[in-house]
Amino acid sequence: MLSALTIAHVVISLVGIGSGFVVVYGLVAGKRFDFWTALFLMTTVATSVTGFFFPVERFLPSHAIGIVSLLVLAVAIFARYGRHLVGAWSWIYAVSAVVALYFNVFVLIVQAFLKVPALKPLAPTQSEPPFQVTQLLVLGFFVALAVVSAIRFRSEPVRAA
Repeated sequence: MLSALTIAHVVISLVGIGSGFVVVYGLVAGKRFDFWTALFLMTTVATSVTGFFFPVERFLPSHAIGIVSLLVLAVAIFARYGRHLVGAWSWIYAVSAVVALYFNVFVLIVQAFLKVPALKPLAPTQSEPPFQVTQLLVLGFFVALAVVSAIRFRSEPVRAA
């Protein structure tokens, strides 16, 4: 049976991924979705933080991804709320938001190949071609999203209340 931490972590992660795709749609469309942005950033930070609460005996690759994700999120949050998307901070926010979403999707794919019975035999060690090709295609997709987002998202500055 899944623990409460696992259930909470998975739910938060899925909300972060779902809201992240809404935010990225807005970036590509050149629109700012304030509610979805706040939800995405909050749940994506929570996803990374709660990932550190799982008991482990050693430093894992997931910890490295969590740390890098939190650094990327710090840049996105600073660009959005600290610098109010002024000037270059607009594209810096767009790229860092897409990268933060990519990290969540990367981990989702890793977990899918570890836990989904139909996928696990295709890549039991996650070094097999089905896993590698999937991750490469997803990376390419997110690189394209980051480039398009950086070009198309030019938000009006956010005014501090």
